[in-house]
Amino acid sequence: MNADRELDARGLNCPLPILKAKKALADMLSGQTLKVIATDAGSVRDFQAFAKQTGNVLVEQQTLGGEHITVLKRR
Repeated sequence: MNADRELDARGLNCPLPILKAKKALADMLSGQTLKVIATDAGSVRDFQAFAKQTGNVLVEQQTLGGEHITVLKRR
């Protein structure tokens, strides 16, 4: 999926992928999408909880190899 912005969070452990995504989303317009690529397996459920807590939309999640890809839409 094409996203408006991409965040490389490979090699970062919790809570850094969430914190970096939160900062990136704050600089985006409503409706724009952010693709996050992380290697921390915990990021999958962390982003699910993050979306519920913040009202941002979890568009897609997938794991390819050791990379966990999450696409969020800014509320």
